[in-house]
Amino acid sequence: MRTGTPRRVLLAPITVTPSKPLTPSHLKGLLWTDVMFRATAQLADVTYRYSPTVYHLTEQTLGFWEFLDRTEGDVDYGALSEGEIGDLYVRFRAEGTPPSARDLRPYAEAVEHAGFVHPASLRVLQLWSGHYERLGLHDPGLLAVRPPGFELEEMIEDVVAAGLGLDQRNEGGPVYLDTTRFGLPLRQIVTADGRPNYLACALRELLPLAPRYDEVVMLYDRELDPDYQLLERVLSGKGVTVHRVPIGRVPINGRITSARYGGWHDHTVDALLRSLCDGHDPAVLRLGMRLYFIATLGPGQQESFRYDLLRKSLARAERLISRAQETPQPAGLMPALLERHRRGHTHIDPYRLTSSLLGRSRRPPANDLLTTVFL
Repeated sequence: MRTGTPRRVLLAPITVTPSKPLTPSHLKGLLWTDVMFRATAQLADVTYRYSPTVYHLTEQTLGFWEFLDRTEGDVDYGALSEGEIGDLYVRFRAEGTPPSARDLRPYAEAVEHAGFVHPASLRVLQLWSGHYERLGLHDPGLLAVRPPGFELEEMIEDVVAAGLGLDQRNEGGPVYLDTTRFGLPLRQIVTADGRPNYLACALRELLPLAPRYDEVVMLYDRELDPDYQLLERVLSGKGVTVHRVPIGRVPINGRITSARYGGWHDHTVDALLRSLCDGHDPAVLRLGMRLYFIATLGPGQQESFRYDLLRKSLARAERLISRAQETPQPAGLMPALLERHRRGHTHIDPYRLTSSLLGRSRRPPANDLLTTVFL
């Protein structure tokens, strides 16, 4: 730890592909990260790294763009909703025939050299920015062009030099991340024709960035835990202290399904906000959302989304805000309130912190804690 200076923390949550509407599972991760960022920033020097630019290069995104240009032609995407663009994404995934490296190369080069974003994804990101504003989420730069610190070849050279990469391209094969000596599986990260997957993109971003920080916190979908174990192993080899925070998805009617299959129309964030915003103060909406998606649902994925419990959380939020405003507390209490939710690391645990607001203590929450971290 640096003496006399705040510890530096990098929050690196998984990015959401801008090709579909935000769902309750996405919202849970976003709210979790937001509370962690805003709370930890009161005690440390925190960087919230979330760059869609880095992950546009995956086949999932480039393939969608190629599909749109091939099948839709000249479309005014600025007039479409998230749901309409999401329906196109479902059609793309159902097509079943992956595009060739040759088909995707012009798009990849435009992203790498000019920060290109397809109009459909740009429209989605713009709509998400509106959701962020209504929910009081810190915008880490959804519309900014932020390329990774390493070129693809630099990343491959780095992991190979560290003894953690297996580059078989000279023999017509792919590039693997090789951590088998640590008991982890061999994982392909670049195809034989040069297409990177999500893990390769994450390595391009985090390998040059992570060593600048005292602590790196990766928040991600629980189902991606194997890949994030690999990321942790590679970054730890650079002397980086890494914490993995897996977050469970939110089942809908008892089922967890990928957004690629559709079926989300009645449960998008846009639909949720339209159903709740009328009659609710913005502060109540913001706190209520955090109480439900963080404290009520918790880190797992056992509980299905329920509007009735969300509305109860909004009512609870209204009472908490009223009590905090009616009962002023001495200034300077927030650092002590936050410290107890560190659990041996620098970052604040959002679940422990948010759940503490729902305790049976007669003491109302500190108003500065609510306004700084939750509203």
